[in-house]
Amino acid sequence: MVAVIGILLGIGLIFNVLGTVSLYRFPDVYTRLHGTTKCTTFGSLFTSAAVVVYGIARYFEGFEGRFFTLSLHVTVAILALLISNATGANAIARAAHRSGIMPLHAVVDRLAEDEKSRGRRVS
Repeated sequence: MVAVIGILLGIGLIFNVLGTVSLYRFPDVYTRLHGTTKCTTFGSLFTSAAVVVYGIARYFEGFEGRFFTLSLHVTVAILALLISNATGANAIARAAHRSGIMPLHAVVDRLAEDEKSRGRRVS
């Protein structure tokens, strides 16, 4: 059981470190959001899964209800994290877009803009 917990914690640590690296290495707010949101979500999921495995293992060792409660609370926290992390990243990206922040290496289709300005239908 200790090996499973160690593996889950190791995977979670790797994802969280990758999220931190992406925060410093990526060029603009959109790619930083993508890297950090995905990596920290998975990192938190794996570390939380390690806590759930620990709680379930301890519950079956001594049948103490507090460890089952620990696993249940962490499961609820995982669900809240899944919802809030994606929603928060979406809100930040939308705010950045509305304030006019463009991606660093954005590809702009000038042909479509020219067609719209001339009144032609763009398909």
